[in-house]
Amino acid sequence: MIYKQIFFILFLFTPYINASLVSTPFVSNDLKILEELDIDTSYITDYKLQKMYKRFLNKDKRNYTTKLHNAYLFIPTIKKILKENNIPSAFLYLVMAESNFILHAKSNKKAIGLWQFMPATGKRFELKINRYIDERMDIIKSTQAAVEYLKYLHKKFGKWYIAAIAYNCGEGRVIEGIVRSTIDIYCKDQDNNCKANNEIKKYRKTIKLYQAKKVKFSKINKIYKVIKNWKYKPSIDHLLVTQRGISRQYIPKESRFYIRKIISLAMMNNSSFLIKENNSHLLNRGISDPIAVVNVKGGVRLKDIAKIIGVSSKKLHSLNRHIKRNIIPLDSNEINIYVPYSSLARFNTNIKKLKPILFQIYKVKSGDTLAAIGQRYKLSYRVIKKFNKLKSNLLSLNQRLLIPADSSILRDKIYFVKKGDSLRKISKMYKISLKKLMKDNKLKTSMIRAGEKIVVKYN
Repeated sequence: MIYKQIFFILFLFTPYINASLVSTPFVSNDLKILEELDIDTSYITDYKLQKMYKRFLNKDKRNYTTKLHNAYLFIPTIKKILKENNIPSAFLYLVMAESNFILHAKSNKKAIGLWQFMPATGKRFELKINRYIDERMDIIKSTQAAVEYLKYLHKKFGKWYIAAIAYNCGEGRVIEGIVRSTIDIYCKDQDNNCKANNEIKKYRKTIKLYQAKKVKFSKINKIYKVIKNWKYKPSIDHLLVTQRGISRQYIPKESRFYIRKIISLAMMNNSSFLIKENNSHLLNRGISDPIAVVNVKGGVRLKDIAKIIGVSSKKLHSLNRHIKRNIIPLDSNEINIYVPYSSLARFNTNIKKLKPILFQIYKVKSGDTLAAIGQRYKLSYRVIKKFNKLKSNLLSLNQRLLIPADSSILRDKIYFVKKGDSLRKISKMYKISLKKLMKDNKLKTSMIRAGEKIVVKYN
């Protein structure tokens, strides 16, 4: 009934609504998205929301479907975890807004993974982050951590859309925005007669000191605990409004864009273009779980797992970005390894064929160098460097290095040049310097031809 009333109201006021807004149709499921996020359904007419949605529909449809296709193996897993925890289904598109469903996505602020956890936040929610593993890129564990964080934010703010905004810009920034907005609404209700109100003056002074980083978060949080019990509650329109002549808005520009983006992306899933362009299967994705979690002994390489289950190393690696060195750490009992569900039977049949690589952990001491460590273990320093994916020869005190017992895992390789190859491309592929590659193959120039044999030496 409520949807019919809204459509009727919109029909009555159509002449007064911006032309570009009404030209963007919406359906009842779009209103359900708003309700799910604790947003009043009237927000569907927000000009900036409609403008963004229209732009996505007109210019971003192909990109949208490509992102969903690329993540087809783990989207059902994310949906399942969200549903089990009573998190709004629209939060799937928070992942798209954060990382475009790229497991190893990295921001310039050092946030990593599907849910773009910063190192401190990841550790706060017990995600393991070290030289061998980064569970911010673990499909299930990162999603479970994000769910716990979102539930915490929802409990604090009482509305899912505010939890989403806080996920983006931080709870402290949101609390400041709510405090300022609530006080402004209160003062407006009092006909802006707040100048003589000592309590309001005290609150506003604390806000300015907090913005200048002269008082701790606890001070403004104390005000928040008081004003949240007032009858004045800022709506999404109040929080996202752009105030003229004010440099610091209630909510940062990026976060205002962010929440509208999540809503727009969720609304796109209701659009008819998915069916018209033969992508209707995307609407039903999530009925089954296409990935399985398996347990493998420490020391096993991902490429060996890929071999026994009949998938490419690239595909298996794409599901297990949290394994940083392509080899399962020794404490693998606590680490998820993901395989396509369709390959689970082959894994169970062939698991005994997996043989772990023997290696030990060496703790760097004062005065150590890669060359000296290599000499101690009768290995080339390049083997140790390659095995640990080190970008330089510099070591730090107490750094842990994996020392392979069998250096043949990085034995010399023969590469046959293909059409379109270059020596520089081959050097990057094997992470060997161009100079060394030319020296090992006694090449005077970097010119190569298809069919030529290139030796890649690690020693």
